[in-house]
Amino acid sequence: MVDADATRSTTPGDSSRRSRLLVAGLSIVVLTVAVLQTAVVPVLGVIADQLQASDVAVSWAVTANLLAAIALTPLIGRLADLHSKKPVLLIVLVVVLLGSLLAATTTSLPLLIVARVLQATSYALYPVGIAILREELPEDRLMSAMAVMSGTLGFGGGTGLVVVGLLMSGDAGYHRVFWLTTAFTVVVIVIAVIVVPRRPRATTGTIDWLGAVGIATGLSAVLLALTQGQSWGWTSPATLGCAAGGLVVLVGWWMWERRAKQPLVSTAMLKRRPILLTNLATVFVGMGLYFAFLGLTQFVQIPREAAGYGFGATVLEASVVFLLPGVVAGFLIALFSGRFIDRFGARPVLMVAAVAGIAGFLFIAFAHSQAWQVMVAGILANAYISLGYGALPALVVSEVGAGETGIATSMNAIARTIGSSTAAALVAVLLSRVVAGTDVPMESSFFIIFIGGAVTAALAMALIVFSHLGAPEPESVEARYESRAMNHEWG
Repeated sequence: MVDADATRSTTPGDSSRRSRLLVAGLSIVVLTVAVLQTAVVPVLGVIADQLQASDVAVSWAVTANLLAAIALTPLIGRLADLHSKKPVLLIVLVVVLLGSLLAATTTSLPLLIVARVLQATSYALYPVGIAILREELPEDRLMSAMAVMSGTLGFGGGTGLVVVGLLMSGDAGYHRVFWLTTAFTVVVIVIAVIVVPRRPRATTGTIDWLGAVGIATGLSAVLLALTQGQSWGWTSPATLGCAAGGLVVLVGWWMWERRAKQPLVSTAMLKRRPILLTNLATVFVGMGLYFAFLGLTQFVQIPREAAGYGFGATVLEASVVFLLPGVVAGFLIALFSGRFIDRFGARPVLMVAAVAGIAGFLFIAFAHSQAWQVMVAGILANAYISLGYGALPALVVSEVGAGETGIATSMNAIARTIGSSTAAALVAVLLSRVVAGTDVPMESSFFIIFIGGAVTAALAMALIVFSHLGAPEPESVEARYESRAMNHEWG
C-alpha cells in the first residue's frame, strides 16, 4: 500500500485544508446516490401520464434501477479496491451522466428504463468514496469524515423529495427532474476532478467474474420478487420462482466464494459477527428510511375530507411544509455526526439514533392530527437516518483491512438497498388496503407503517448491542483509534 505519510504532503495546515475539501467534495458526490434514488418516485404518475403508459410499466423505472444497482455495486467496489480509485470514480460518474442525459431527452419508456439502469451505477459512488477516504486520510480523521459523508447520504433522500416538489409545481414535465440530475452530475464530475487526488493502485489481485455474476443474479432475482410481488401476486409462479431461484443461486454463490482463491467477497469476512450483525442492522435502518419518507409523504397528501385524516397537501406542500424541517435537521446532524462518533464512538451514537427513530415513529403513529406533529416526527426520523447512516459504515470499516474497504462497504450498501426495497414493497401492500368504495388508503395502514419503523429501529439497536458483546478487540488501526476514543470518554 502507498505510504500515507508520503502521499499527504506539505504542512499540517495544508493537509487539514485538503482533508476538509476532500470530505466536503466526496459528500456532494455521494449525494448523487440519494437524489437519483428518490427523485423519480414522486414523478412516476407524471411519467405514466406523459408517456401514456401503465403504472405497472412505469414502475420498472424504479425496479430496473434497483436491480442494476444490486448487481453492479459489489463489482465496482471490488474494482476500486484493485485499481486507482479516481479513474473508477470518474468512469462511474460519466455513466451516470449518460443515463441522466438519456432520461432527460427520451420520450420512450424502454429508453427511460435503460437510462435508469445507467444511473444505477451511482450506488457504487458511496463505497468508492469510503475507499478514497481510507486511502487519503490519517486514522484520527477517518471516522469523523466517513460519518459526515454517510450522514449526507442519509438526509439526501429527503432533499431529493423536497427539490422535486419545488420543480414539479404546476404542469411541469418529468424531464425537468432529469435535467436537474444532469446538471448536478456535471457539477459533481468537476468537483471529483478537482478534489480527489490520483494514487497508484494500492493492492493486486483479480476479479472473480463468476462470483460477480452469481451474486448479481441471486440478489437481483430475490429483489425482483420483492419489488414485483404486489403486481404479479405474492403467490404467483413468477414471484415464487424468482424468490426460490434467487436463493438457490445465492447458496451456490456462497459455496463458490468459500473455495475461490481470490473471491469477490470474502465469506469469512461476511460471517464475522460484528460485520454480519452490522449489515443486518443496516437492512433495518434502510427500511426505516423508506417507512419514513414514503409513509410521511403519502400520509400528508391524503385529503382529510375524504378519509378523515391527512392534510390534503400537494406534492409541493408535502415537500416544503412537511418534509423540509426534517431535511434541514438531517443536514445539520450530518455535519456534526463525525464529531459525535469521534467523541463517543460509533455504537453509542447508533443507540441514540435508534432511540430518536423509535420516538419519532411512535409519535407519528399515535399523534398525527396536527401539522407540527408530522414535522416533529420527520425531524426525529431524519436524525435517526443521518446518525445511523453515519455510524454503520464506521463499524464495517473498522473490522476490515484497507484492501477490502470497497467491497465491504459495497455489501453494506447492498444491505441498505435490500432494506429500502423491502420497505417499499411493504408500504405498497399496506397502502393497497383502501376504504370501501374509495381509492383512499385506510388510516390503519399508516399506523402499521409507522409502527414498523419503530420496530425496525429497535431491532437495529439490538443487533448493534449484540454485535459487540463478548467480541474480541478489532485489529485495524481505525478500530484501535475508535476504541481508544471510547475508552477515553467512558473511562
